[in-house]
Amino acid sequence: MWYFAWILGAGLAATVAILNGMWFEAREANKIDANR
Repeated sequence: MWYFAWILGAGLAATVAILNGMWFEAREANKIDANR
């Protein structure tokens, strides 16, 4: 049953990584817009 926890953990880590990347991209876009 350990693999359920492993898959859940890996899925959560991937979700956090994707959200972090999206947030960073949105933040960079806002900086570029503010500079115009």
